[in-house]
Amino acid sequence: MGKRQRRRRREIGEPAAGGATTDYADAEGNVLTLRDKLPADVAHELRVRPASSAEDAWQRHEEILFERLAVSWTIAGLPITGQRELIGRYRMADSETRGWVRRTIDDHINRINH
Repeated sequence: MGKRQRRRRREIGEPAAGGATTDYADAEGNVLTLRDKLPADVAHELRVRPASSAEDAWQRHEEILFERLAVSWTIAGLPITGQRELIGRYRMADSETRGWVRRTIDDHINRINH
């Protein structure tokens, strides 16, 4: 598959070829779809940079996991599938929603690693 085709897939929010996903619904019926396989290069991205504070490192860790796992997020019946829109929506979410996303991702990672 060529570079253009991969970029086009990312732009329209299509998961990588053959990539399995799992849907998670919150109490309001919003659905977060996560990839079932964590990309191999994520460990490198998660390393803490020496100049960052603990809060910055934790925040970036959460965003990287969200960026690498989230395929789509349907909120109030409207699907969000583009990576820029997904991370933008995550950053705008209230603390309760971000907490639900963090717990969901943690549970998902535990499930796919066992």
